[in-house]
Amino acid sequence: MSRDSSLITGTVVAVHANFYQVRLDPDASTEGENPLWADLRVLLCTRRTRLKKIGQQVMVGDRVVVEEPDWNDRRGVISQVFPRQTELNRPPVANADRILLVFALTEPDLDPASLTRFLVKAESTGLEVSLCLNKCDLVTAEDLAQWRDRLKGWGYEPMFISVRSGLGIYKQTANDSQNPVSATNPNLLDKIDSSLLPSSFFLLPSSFSLQSHLQGKITVICGPSGVGKSSLINQLIPALNLRVSAVSGKLGRGRHTTRHVELFELPGGGLLADTPGFNQPALECEPSELAQYFPEARQRLALGSCQFSDCSHRSEPNCVVRGDWERYEYYLQFLSEAIVRQQQELNSTSAEASLKQQTKSDGTQQYEPKLQTKKYRRSSRRLQHQSLQDMCQDDLF
Repeated sequence: MSRDSSLITGTVVAVHANFYQVRLDPDASTEGENPLWADLRVLLCTRRTRLKKIGQQVMVGDRVVVEEPDWNDRRGVISQVFPRQTELNRPPVANADRILLVFALTEPDLDPASLTRFLVKAESTGLEVSLCLNKCDLVTAEDLAQWRDRLKGWGYEPMFISVRSGLGIYKQTANDSQNPVSATNPNLLDKIDSSLLPSSFFLLPSSFSLQSHLQGKITVICGPSGVGKSSLINQLIPALNLRVSAVSGKLGRGRHTTRHVELFELPGGGLLADTPGFNQPALECEPSELAQYFPEARQRLALGSCQFSDCSHRSEPNCVVRGDWERYEYYLQFLSEAIVRQQQELNSTSAEASLKQQTKSDGTQQYEPKLQTKKYRRSSRRLQHQSLQDMCQDDLF
């Protein structure tokens, strides 16, 4: 879709009720703008009534056209939303390129079942999935090596980081006195045996880091509460200073600190979407699609095919997916949940077709049989009178 160079375009970075914060593109026209505000390129916008009438939703990450800019009050109106490349409903983010799934190795302890649920949810979006494990400085080298090998068997190459010390986040060397890692804890690099670490581990001098991994793309950061997502964003973008909370000692899990989705601009380029933490994301995929969200199952299906095209990979003969891979039990558990949910949706649809919901005087609700509207509808008096007049006319002639 061609865009007029004179248009003021930007990206929606936050949504609050009926107001939208739009970060303007660097080359956006700012005629008449005060030079003192050149760096304040965020306008608070509403949307045209026309967009509301046609049902055009405006989401975080949308590319939009802004009209009637008021540079004094830094306000504007969204008049157009460009077509989306990708769209997520939960969390509501448009045009995302990657999902960065953040978990902690400890405090709270890394739970394979919860991690698998998040991974399956991330895989179902169709976006690139990156796995980042925080608090690597609080576990032993043996534990790191075990998780590295275990996750590699799942089909993932995890990125080990420590938000507290900055390990794995920046390009770093042990002798760099200006590096936040060395300045915070100069002996931290000698704490872990590097021979036990994967090639993607960022403790060793390397040109690759999480900071460079996120540049140039819109990344959605997800994960359970208390794993350090807000702290990680504070490391990547120190000027934000997002609110963080400690892990609950009684429950052993994090507290929610992020309440809504918002895009933050990374210093090296790219946008990072912070999303509210969840302890158990809802899996809403179809039973027939579930196997495609496990890399182990995808690999087996790529090497062969099941005897039946609609194989559920449970007890069917000559199934190439069923086997002794570690997460197969989780697959069966999620498959049972998906089948139950699908049956409930079918039953609900069937009930809605034959029943109607009535609210009684005490406020309780109950379902009653729905009558066929056309069969039992009483004809209007006007139609009855018209019919009588037609009959009289027929008798006269």
